[in-house]
Amino acid sequence: MGPPCSIDGAESRVMLETTIVGSLPKPAWLAEPNVLFAPWRLEGEALREGQGDAVRLAIQDQEEAGIDIVSDGEQRRRHYIWGFLSGLSGIDTHNLGKKLARGGRYAQQTAVARIVGEVAWLGPVLVEGLRFARAQTARPLKVTLPGPMTIVDSIVDEHYGGDEQTLAMRFAAIVNAEARGLAEAGADVVQFDEPCFNIYIDKVQAWGIEALERCIDGVTARTAVHICYGYGTEAVLAWKRQNRDWGHYAQTLPLLAKSHIDQVSVETAASGIDPAVLATLAGKDVLLGAIDVGTEDVETPETVAGRIRRALSHVPPENLYPCSDCGMVPRSRASARGKLQALAAGAAIVRAELEGGERG
Repeated sequence: MGPPCSIDGAESRVMLETTIVGSLPKPAWLAEPNVLFAPWRLEGEALREGQGDAVRLAIQDQEEAGIDIVSDGEQRRRHYIWGFLSGLSGIDTHNLGKKLARGGRYAQQTAVARIVGEVAWLGPVLVEGLRFARAQTARPLKVTLPGPMTIVDSIVDEHYGGDEQTLAMRFAAIVNAEARGLAEAGADVVQFDEPCFNIYIDKVQAWGIEALERCIDGVTARTAVHICYGYGTEAVLAWKRQNRDWGHYAQTLPLLAKSHIDQVSVETAASGIDPAVLATLAGKDVLLGAIDVGTEDVETPETVAGRIRRALSHVPPENLYPCSDCGMVPRSRASARGKLQALAAGAAIVRAELEGGERG
């Protein structure tokens, strides 16, 4: 396991350190607001400079709000999957294909990248951006990568023609090479996004955990896996409003508890899950989704504190990290800043209660 996270880098750490899943809204001059995967509004050197400026602002917003473990807000990526795949050979992220993805949960057809040749890792894709972000902050820094099951579900294979498991293992090796480089370049946490773990339960057991284990092999940073029910978009919200089965975590979390992953990010603010299921992750750090990313409404600190208290009945405070449910890229910047502040303030309320109890 990697080193413990703390604001000052010491071995001991503050209880209930806060973090986010990864993404924050982009400035309007960089991409159209409130649009998922919006095209860039800049090109060439202006785009690179604009992305750097956006990263600075994203980190500043997190630090000013009091977030303990920060990210670059994924300001350099249009898409949390394509942003990585575009740096590999053999993949077309411009001329997209169509497929039934996410089990048809949100749409019957989804635009996806295409495998058109031999897929290979040609060298670091995100490391330069990580080094830039690392230079902007002294706080622990998280970087995110798409997980292999989610990659396979988000791509059309027009080259290999093999089975999903074989393709996932190919991508797991590539993701692992990138993750090792990110850890060596200064990432404190490397997170793998696997929303498909809440959809294809049988595949998670058959080969999903094995693929995730390959991703983290030899990674010296702390490792995390993020599993949620999707961004706060209308298609996802429509599915959530009619969904009656929230039992997916009860099947996947016990499997992850036996894995070598350090941290598991779980959506609880906007889903109907019973927080008691978090007890199945004994021994792991739990990144608790305490911020609903599907609404512009900003939670009060007390609302966030209540969500944290409920989780503390099932997770020790030293293993609990209040977090957002999912990425906040579809939200307005004002709402996202408010939610960051509420997250930090809510955690501070409960932290003070715990510390008071210890003194008493």
